[in-house]
Amino acid sequence: MTDHDKAAARREIADALLTALDRRHEILDAIVEAESRPAAVAAVSQLLGASPRAGEAVIGMSFEQLTRESRRKIKAELDDLNSQLAFTLNERPASSGETLELRLFSPNDDRDIFAARTSDVGAAGDGSGAPAGDLDNEIGSALGRVSAEEAAWFVVLEGDDKVGMVFGELLMGEVNVRVWIHPEQRGRGYGTAALRKSRSEMATYFPAVPMVVRTPGTTA
Repeated sequence: MTDHDKAAARREIADALLTALDRRHEILDAIVEAESRPAAVAAVSQLLGASPRAGEAVIGMSFEQLTRESRRKIKAELDDLNSQLAFTLNERPASSGETLELRLFSPNDDRDIFAARTSDVGAAGDGSGAPAGDLDNEIGSALGRVSAEEAAWFVVLEGDDKVGMVFGELLMGEVNVRVWIHPEQRGRGYGTAALRKSRSEMATYFPAVPMVVRTPGTTA
């Protein structure tokens, strides 16, 4: 997550806390009527129109945060964050990574998204920088590297929608990671979230191997 995305996420939390304090009676009723903590988080998030992360922050408030002094501090932080940022989390909804998933590439089901990536980038899928070859040959070569534990390809999913791909290629003792986001989906934070999600995935497939990001995926 970039510094801007972190600040945007923090701004949403600060805004949720301040709003929750203003609507404390409604919030308390929602929490008291909830069957469990997850249910309470969901109820608070819906009531405030906020993300689950912001709902968690509201649920986790301590009594000392209910004072007027605390409200003034939260308001000051919110004003400061508002002055720093030119966008809201709603404009980059995927940057928190809460709804994004990575799924292993399937040669049968995901040929379409790889074709879109290849048409956009015009380079081979192995990260060599060479011109793209025949699509089926590219996929076949990738499957060979995956089988040899030299590569791991993932499709970036937002619900059922394929919004991009993440490529991991083992080279000279490092995992070179590249993130590609479909042009129609850029600017929403998908690259940031996909890169963050990829860290745990790459650690699973390439344990104890350093990961090097070879593409500016965080801007996608």
